[in-house]
Order: sequence, then C-alpha cells, then structure tokens
Amino acid sequence: MYALVDANSFYASAEKVFDPAIRNKPVVVLTNNDGCICAMCDLAKSTGVKKFGPYYKVQGLLKRYGAVIRSSNYELYDDLSNKMMQIVGAFAPDMHVYSIDECFLHFDSWQPAEGWQRYAGIIKQAVWQQLRLPVGVGIGSTPTLAKVASHAGKRLGEKNGIAVLDTAEKIQQTLRQMHVSDIWGVGRRISARLEAQGITSAWQLAQCDPKSIRKQFSVETERTVRELNGTPCIAWDTERANKKQIYSTRAFGIKVTQENDLRQALCWHAEKVGEKLRRQQSSVVTLTLFAHANPFASEGHYHKAMQHKFAHPTNDTRALVQVASRASATLFKAGVLFHKCGIGAIEIVDDEHVQPDMFAQLTHNPKLMQCMDAINKRYGSQTIGAAAKGTQNNWTMKRDFLSPQYTTNWQHLPKIHCN
Repeated sequence: MYALVDANSFYASAEKVFDPAIRNKPVVVLTNNDGCICAMCDLAKSTGVKKFGPYYKVQGLLKRYGAVIRSSNYELYDDLSNKMMQIVGAFAPDMHVYSIDECFLHFDSWQPAEGWQRYAGIIKQAVWQQLRLPVGVGIGSTPTLAKVASHAGKRLGEKNGIAVLDTAEKIQQTLRQMHVSDIWGVGRRISARLEAQGITSAWQLAQCDPKSIRKQFSVETERTVRELNGTPCIAWDTERANKKQIYSTRAFGIKVTQENDLRQALCWHAEKVGEKLRRQQSSVVTLTLFAHANPFASEGHYHKAMQHKFAHPTNDTRALVQVASRASATLFKAGVLFHKCGIGAIEIVDDEHVQPDMFAQLTHNPKLMQCMDAINKRYGSQTIGAAAKGTQNNWTMKRDFLSPQYTTNWQHLPKIHCN
C-alpha cells in the first residue's frame, strides 16, 4: 500500500503556525515581488478570489474581508517542510518526497494492526500536534490511487482529509465521482482528447485497454490506467540525476538604473549558482549572464547577454563572482530601467569526470567552499558570502508583507511576554 501525505494550502498554513492571532482569518500568500496570489487558506478561498491572479486587482476586496496578506517566506516554508517530512517518514519504511508539501509513503505488504483508516488518522494527528500543520492522508494500492484517495479525502464524502481505497467497491465509487482531468498525470491536452472520445470520468479511463491507450497517447498514460486498476508502475530513483543546466534569475523589487546595483545583483546570482553546483558536486565550464528591461514597458525593450568560458571547470564562488563583477560593465546601459538579471551555468560537468590539468594554475579552494557552505547551512543562508554582492541592496525582491523567519533566523525567534 501507498499513502500520500499532503499539507493543506501549505504556504498559508505555514504562516499560521507561529501566529495564532491569524489562524481564524483569511490568509493570502503572494508570489515574488508581491505580484500574484500563489496560496490561500480555505477562509480566503471562500471570498471568491482566485489563485494566480494579480494581487492589485483584488486588493480592495481582500481588505474588505479582513484578509491577512503575506509575502512568500521561503526560508520558513522550507524549514517546516523538512520537519514535516521527518515526522511523516517515521510512519513507513520507505518515503519519497514529491514536492515541498507532499510525500509518498510505501508500506509494501505491511499492514497496521489498527487498520488503515485509523493509521491515516494517527499520521494526520502527529503532524498537527508537533507542527500545527493540517494535512490530508490518502491511501491506496498504487501511488496514483493514493493520489485519488487524497483528492477524495478533501473534496468528496466527509471532506475530513482522510480516505482509504482498500477495496474494489471504494475505488469504483470514488473514480465515478472524479472527472478524468482530476487524475494525476492527465493534463489539459490529454483530458481534452479523452473527452472527445467520450471518456469524461476517471472510472471510464480505468476501464480502457492499456495497450490501446499507449498507442493513442503515451506510455505514461498507459501506466496511469494500470495504476488505476491496482498495478504499481511508478518507481522513483533513489538518487536524482544532476541538472544539466543551473540558473539563478529574479526580477528586481524596484527598477535598477545604476551599474553598481546591477553588479551586486549579478554577484548575488553568481553566489547562488556556485552553491547549487557544489550541492550536486558539479562544476561549470560555460556561464551565460544577462540583464534586460521590462519587455512590456512603454519605453522600449533592452536585452543583452554574454557568455564566459572557464579554462578549467570550477564551482568556486570567488571565480563565478569575479566573472559576474566584470560582466556588469558589458551588460549595463545608461538610461535603461533594468527589470531583471540572472546567471546560468549552461555547460556543466560532474566533479568526478573533470579532467585534471597538470599545467593549469588553479585558484579554486574546495575546502574554503566547504567551510562557507557548512556555516550557511548551520546558521542560515547568507550568513557568509562574497562582499561584492553588497549588504544594503535596493534591488532585492520586494516582500513588503514578509513574516518573521521564526525557525532560521536568531533575530526572529518568537517572543513570549508574561504579565
């Protein structure tokens, strides 16, 4: 059996963990630069506001409902996600983290003495007691059926967040109530093609011939059909393949007009790329660097990019920052209102495959980079880094509604006042 544990409206729920005063209020979380709505709690959804729309269009409506607005607090969300996975992982011999707020548990042939329904409730209660995060638990004989159960627990029946599909009758009953587009792995295009053939419900899809589905669609859709019928087909690699390209990009919180600000931003992105490279034990051969104005602005568009090829692959932050610092002079243009910049490692090699060069004069220092990464891991991101990125940055991401980073910043520890 498989279980899918999914946090409810994770970003919005995470905002309520350390702030009991807003637990009974509608909470809305915004995307980068406070542009669009990316998460809402159930109370906020009841206002009729939709996700992924521009915040400024519904700002007045949310204010009338007394909604609490928050900027995305990625540091808090990541830490709470890690804690949630640690709690959930103790309930099964095998766990696969699917996303920041979802994970699959695999029980193989093991069964709990108290029954699956009760066991799902124990998992749900453990996360709530230890983290104050509401989660749903769906259990089925395949990962896809676990996803179906998760959907059913939140939107069908009692809607208490728990559903167990352990009999053919329960599976059939649930699939008949689900639209084919609600099935994990069935996107809009596939759903439209299925509907054109008269297949509108998940149950109708489950009754299709898998081989015929494979010919018409793909092997992934065939696996979905087989999983709906109780045959596990999805397997996760124990190790993820290294990324072939690594980027760090971001729009500015305010328009950048000074070369020094652009230089600092590029150096900041260079540092991020270096961290990501070392995390997957890779080095970069070719970097691409770019900066551009807003393509939709009335003053016209400006975009410029350049590439740098290293003589020897490196992941040393100092080398990347040095290139980024020099590149600002090439990318900058006076009079341009810069909207975004970034850096990408577009040619990457694994460190174990790097060909040594006995004549190369290498300046990188792996032990120094390991020390820097260890300090940032222990005391929080940006604890130590390159001075070239500056300390007072006007160009950083706009987060006017940012909540404290309660678990990753010593200055933001919750304070209790006793009278």
